[in-house]
Amino acid sequence: MSKLTHLDQSGHAHMVDVGDKQETERLAVAEASIIMQPETLALILSGNAAKGDVLATARIAGIMAAKKTADLIPLCHPLMLTKVGIEIEADESLPGLKVTASARLKGRTGVEMEALTAASVTCLTIYDMAKAVDKDMTIQNIRLVEKHGGKSGDWFASSKDK
Repeated sequence: MSKLTHLDQSGHAHMVDVGDKQETERLAVAEASIIMQPETLALILSGNAAKGDVLATARIAGIMAAKKTADLIPLCHPLMLTKVGIEIEADESLPGLKVTASARLKGRTGVEMEALTAASVTCLTIYDMAKAVDKDMTIQNIRLVEKHGGKSGDWFASSKDK
């Protein structure tokens, strides 16, 4: 197992120095789900929620969150993202919504935290916009699905069905 990169030799937290790392194209994809009552899902999909267009607002919130990750996670580097994508897909079997967030840049450090933050905040925004009709919604399965670029190369989650 690798050592924790955000701890120095004395065990103190520190920001990793990425100055000598090679710039590479980097991409990370994260996912999350929000489970809700079937009626809540139908309301969101109809576009008639009291607070407005839930899915459009959640997409914008996810993009904004990715851009603000370094303000939220103490040891993350501020990054110049070149692309953030948010996909929201209805899943009647949950019932609920599945969120897939991707973050991309050309740089010296990865964008995993940005993708994870985007997926999380997208779900939190859906919750906020629909909580008046369904406080029992559950956000779950927030995880990294894949990453590309950097010294460690490509990585894929062992199973997308978790």
